[in-house]
Amino acid sequence: MRTMGIGFRAAADLASLQDAMRLALEVSGGQKIDALVTEAAKSREKVFRELAQLLGVPGLGVSQTDLAQMITPTQSQRIQDKFGTGSLAEAAALAAAGPNAVLVAARVVSGDGKATAAIAQS
Repeated sequence: MRTMGIGFRAAADLASLQDAMRLALEVSGGQKIDALVTEAAKSREKVFRELAQLLGVPGLGVSQTDLAQMITPTQSQRIQDKFGTGSLAEAAALAAAGPNAVLVAARVVSGDGKATAAIAQS
C-alpha cells in the first residue's frame, strides 16, 4: 500500500497541494498511490477533499496521537510544536501505511511554500 501524506497551511489552494503531490510523485518514481492522508481535522478541509476526489482515492485522517508516535527524517519546529512530530506529511504517510512502512519520498514543499507531501509504502 502506498500512501501520500499531505500537510498544508490554511492559505493553501488546490494548486498548492497538487504541486507538492507532483514533486513527491517525481521523487518516488511516479507510481500510483492508494490513499491521501493528513491530520484528522485537516482531512475535513475542502481543499484536501477535492484533491482526494480528483485522484479517486480515499482521503484519510490520522489522529494527533498517532502522528506524535512517528519519527520523521525531516524536522520542523513549528510542526513539532503543533502536531508532536517533525513532519506532518511524513508522519501521516507512515501512520496510514502501517507498522512496517518506509518512506519512498521524504517531505517535499510546494513552490509557494503552502503545502508539503511525502509518500510511504508498506
